[in-house]
Amino acid sequence: MIRKMSDQKIATRESYGKALVEYAAQDPDILVLDADLAGATMTKLFRAAFPQRFINCGIAECDMMGIAAGLASTGKKVFASSFAMFAAGRAFEIIRNSIGYPHLPVRICATHAGISVGEDGASHQCCEDIALMRVIPGMTVLNPSDDVETRAAIKALLDYDGPAYVRLGRLPVPVINDFPGYHFEIGKGIQLREGDDAAILATGLMVSPALEAAELLREQGIRARVINLHTIKPLDRELVLKAARETGLLVTVEEHNVIGGLGSAVSELCGEEYPVRVVKIGVQDEFGMSGPALELLDHYGLNASGIVRTVQEAVKAKA
Repeated sequence: MIRKMSDQKIATRESYGKALVEYAAQDPDILVLDADLAGATMTKLFRAAFPQRFINCGIAECDMMGIAAGLASTGKKVFASSFAMFAAGRAFEIIRNSIGYPHLPVRICATHAGISVGEDGASHQCCEDIALMRVIPGMTVLNPSDDVETRAAIKALLDYDGPAYVRLGRLPVPVINDFPGYHFEIGKGIQLREGDDAAILATGLMVSPALEAAELLREQGIRARVINLHTIKPLDRELVLKAARETGLLVTVEEHNVIGGLGSAVSELCGEEYPVRVVKIGVQDEFGMSGPALELLDHYGLNASGIVRTVQEAVKAKA
């Protein structure tokens, strides 16, 4: 089983904006809040279509989360958006106490996450958001990999019980999931490629280079399984443990600090249930820097060649 990627590329933030417009046409309870970044988060599409259901809260992310909590308590389906650095970082306490504690169904959809924010530099390249959101009790954490998955994730959240954090990107990415039978379910990963020498567990932006890496590894005689973990919390325990048992080597790939993100979630699970080596590819406990997005991803080894190199070394050590 080999999944081919489309030549089409679209940023998940754009997919988010389009999905909001599509679903709101049938659901009058959908409301969208933004912190004066509608052009960048692509909620401007919703604002143009449904101006009476859009609230610009200004550069006041904490206030936005409090307003979102109040609206959600009345039964509205609230989506609150800003950059990941501001949504997860600046507004953390309000999210924890006003959304997480009462377990309100606010959908926090944060764009411009990770190193691929590019020239905006370290102050805006949030590589800690998954870790921050994971530790809030009852918070669901999603990191869709492409246009198809983003639309499916937003649809799944429309009637979802409880708070959710959705990580979205600035950089256009290939369409991966436009294959027959694709099915999205919160908490269930998707195996995209078979293999028994190692399993590459990727999330978000990193699923595409993981597939590229697996093809390059195949040419070198290494069969790497590829799993798309679009949901980081709750983690698909069954799929991860199956990969651990059948390959004996897990390599996690994320555009996030290796502390507290996907790699940590996988390590915690395997440490408890099935001890196996977990190699983490990601930002190695450091801040980002300013530069073109693709060049930064290359610099931090968040590309196909970086994944290939790491898997090669891990498989060699395994033998």
